[in-house]
Amino acid sequence: MRESSASPSSRSSQSSQSSPSPQPARPAPSSSRSAASARHDVVTWGAAADQLGQGTADRGYRLVVHTSTAGSDLRVRLSNAFGDRPLDLDSVYAGLQSAGAALKPGSNRRLTFAGARTVTVPAGATAWSDPLPGTLPAGSNLVVSLHSPDAAGPATGHGMAMQTSYLTQGDHTAEESAANWTATTGSWWYLDSVSVRPKDPDTGAVVALGDSITDGWASTSDQNRRWPDYLARRLQKAGTEVKGVADEGISGNKVLADGAGQAALNRLDRDVLSQPGVRTVFLFEGVNDIKAHTGVTAADLIAGYQQVVRRAHAAGKCVVASTVGPFQGWPEWDQAGEAVRRQVNQYIRTSGEFDGIADFDRILRSPYDQARMLPFLDGGDHIHPNDKGMQAMADSVDLAGLDCDR
Repeated sequence: MRESSASPSSRSSQSSQSSPSPQPARPAPSSSRSAASARHDVVTWGAAADQLGQGTADRGYRLVVHTSTAGSDLRVRLSNAFGDRPLDLDSVYAGLQSAGAALKPGSNRRLTFAGARTVTVPAGATAWSDPLPGTLPAGSNLVVSLHSPDAAGPATGHGMAMQTSYLTQGDHTAEESAANWTATTGSWWYLDSVSVRPKDPDTGAVVALGDSITDGWASTSDQNRRWPDYLARRLQKAGTEVKGVADEGISGNKVLADGAGQAALNRLDRDVLSQPGVRTVFLFEGVNDIKAHTGVTAADLIAGYQQVVRRAHAAGKCVVASTVGPFQGWPEWDQAGEAVRRQVNQYIRTSGEFDGIADFDRILRSPYDQARMLPFLDGGDHIHPNDKGMQAMADSVDLAGLDCDR
């Protein structure tokens, strides 16, 4: 990160143990938005929290994440949402990736929490770092290195990162060399959000609430080719105030029932509405509810969507929803599930209950068999799009529709 000559932010550097500092309300008239939201933070990266097995004492994690929007005064949010005891972290650094576990010389700097070098995150809680002076470019490979001397019990993180990160024993967080970071992990541990303060105070973010398709399964690992990544790159070039993107997909996730992660309805506040600067929720879930053969009807799923809309609107956020994509050829597909999918998609397209829609079903389906994915876009299992499918989905999103006022 490029260090700024400016003095540290006037914003309080107090660490939050439960949620980020409340953001100023966004009034409906865009002309008055600047004054109301001046100096606000915006999420530039996010990943949904889940349980990740057991914590390991004296373990170091070097976590590689790809940012969306640019800004200054970087902050990271550490999560112990699924822990059953306090999580102690005695060293946390942030730098820029050079290659692998190696960092760009001079970029690795210590993060503090309420002025301290250490932080204890209570069970079930999160903690924000103090702002780190300096600027972070859009589309950066940020590296957050952290060490816990005594982690134990259930660990919190994101299982399917589609990104290689690195492990070590002992505290090597301050090192920019990769020499001691010889083990790898495909998960993000204890880190669930990164925010920045954009130069333009009108900048906002969109948060994608989804399942494995949003999480990036069948896209190329380490290349940031999930559909929210493609969307973020489009937004950086567009004349829209929405620039930040957080990917809150969990593989196997459902709208209504816990299982692969908490249900969308149960994690909405933590993973989505708590993100700094979020303006729009992008809802793309439902296929796992449909294919699970648990008796979920179209009416059940629609009622779940309506809950998301009500809660997001109550928080002053817009909701854009996408239709559920085709999945014939996946082992759990059947005609009954296909009928539910089509009923749900009809509701999404015609109900008028959302602030905007995206029609990923139309983008992905074969013109010759609308229950099947177009082979050119199929990742091979007939439910998850490949890189080209991910890009086609992102390219179909109406960018202006992500930027609405409530």
